[in-house]
Amino acid sequence: MKKPRVLFICVHNSARSQMAAALLNHICADVFEAHSAGLEPGTLNPLAAQAMQEIGINISSNPTHAVFDVWKSGRAFAYVITVCTEAETNARKCPVFPGTGTRLRWPFSDPSDLHGTDDAKLEKMRYVRDAIKTKIEEWCQSTCPSAMAPR
Repeated sequence: MKKPRVLFICVHNSARSQMAAALLNHICADVFEAHSAGLEPGTLNPLAAQAMQEIGINISSNPTHAVFDVWKSGRAFAYVITVCTEAETNARKCPVFPGTGTRLRWPFSDPSDLHGTDDAKLEKMRYVRDAIKTKIEEWCQSTCPSAMAPR
């Protein structure tokens, strides 16, 4: 049976959407196939890669993808989840994705706005990672409880 595809989108596809897709593929891989894209794809945020490596998930070689290129590919998604903040949505920076999938909005702080020392930035990235992980665990539990049962 084909797994439903989930697309996580944000502005740059450099941190939040990348972490969300990797976490869903890690936590609920038996049920979903997750992808990510951004409105203005840049380069992967090295702090996002480091924060994910700390929990055993390697995203360091992930490319970034443009929402428009994903749309042109013709792939259908059962769920399209934006991970932009209210400010990004109000500024019309947060991308949209046409199609018939269920749309969800999970706002998480933008890691590109992190300030301070490298250690402080990494600590804030961990906070964003953990918030995304908690949301995905809750969503998987409500969407596919059997996949979250202890193995």
